[in-house]
Amino acid sequence: MTLPLAGLTVIAIEQYGAGPWGSAYLADLGAEVLKIENPADGGDVGRYVGPYFFGTGDSHFFQTFNRNKKSVTLNLKHDAARGVLHDLARSADAVLDNLRGDLPRSLGVTYDDLKGANPRIVCAHLSAYGREGSRTNWPGYDYLMQAEAGLMSLTGEPDGPPCKFGVSIVDLVTGLTAAFALLAAVTGARASGIGRDIDVCLFDVALHNLNYPATWYLNAGVVQGREARSAHPSLTPSQLYRTRDGWIMIMCNKERFWGVLAEELGHPEWRTDPRCADFAARLEHRTEVTEMLERELVRMDTRAWLARFAGKVPAAPVNDVGQALDSSFVRDQQRVADYRYAGEQRTVRLVDGPIRVNGEELPHAAAPKLGEHTDEVLRALGYGDERIAELRARGAI
Repeated sequence: MTLPLAGLTVIAIEQYGAGPWGSAYLADLGAEVLKIENPADGGDVGRYVGPYFFGTGDSHFFQTFNRNKKSVTLNLKHDAARGVLHDLARSADAVLDNLRGDLPRSLGVTYDDLKGANPRIVCAHLSAYGREGSRTNWPGYDYLMQAEAGLMSLTGEPDGPPCKFGVSIVDLVTGLTAAFALLAAVTGARASGIGRDIDVCLFDVALHNLNYPATWYLNAGVVQGREARSAHPSLTPSQLYRTRDGWIMIMCNKERFWGVLAEELGHPEWRTDPRCADFAARLEHRTEVTEMLERELVRMDTRAWLARFAGKVPAAPVNDVGQALDSSFVRDQQRVADYRYAGEQRTVRLVDGPIRVNGEELPHAAAPKLGEHTDEVLRALGYGDERIAELRARGAI
């Protein structure tokens, strides 16, 4: 058996978060990801995002996004570097960039620029606002998208300010979307022999993630707002509840779970109580239902309730980051792994990729040093030491 993406070569012109996150999925599944870094700028800016570092230019942030990749230094603003890019493209399947919308054309990384070298090449572009329209030259970041696309208006308590997600969720989802788009386009190119440009942008993904509240507004004029205690807007019970020592998240998102919960709390009569007999009734009486549940839930600790509900009522503890990573379930499922630096005994401890391939061990290489694979990759293209030295002296690599 081989990894699903073995034999796929992707040139990744990327930095920071969204692009590197998308190409990390590809690298985890066996693709050769050639991470292009500009030596004139010190490489990916993510190498210098603190506050925590393993060494100079090797931040915890950078390691999170760049495992299992090869680093190739190439200054695409340099004329001599364009020829190197074309040589790389001849044997590659795709280029993935997360450049500002107006930069792919100016740096020569569109399909029109590269099809002469390889007519099957796929050029996947991840930008802030797209490569067409009035905002092509606008920089953009995750939190801006959460604000403008309405996501912050849905997050937080009703009497508090709008809130962002706890992680850069738009970056993460857009990176995954770009990886999916790239693979879809490569599938088409392998069938037809002709590549293409394909685009995703942070704003479009953020807007798309409005999901069913968007459909409610577009068809019924409903502007969904924030709900107390992270409650589902239409299903009850589906929110945070107090226990004796903290909080528990309960989600009875199927009618049958309400009956089971009522039994476990010692109130089988709640099954037929007109205030809570079905979703509509419980939503109408949400405040009262919350009070009924909490009168029982505060009698025991969260851990005791989880033991009672296990496998019967959908429930979860509210962990902090440390508690989440140190949980027995994460340990038993081996969801954290060591990623090893090439040629060293040092390792980086990271959350493992979420995709499991039956019968296969996924790669566990730490993120590369800046330009670690430049000479190796260029020699594989047929470049001799003298030419490599010349390109380096000219600042092209």
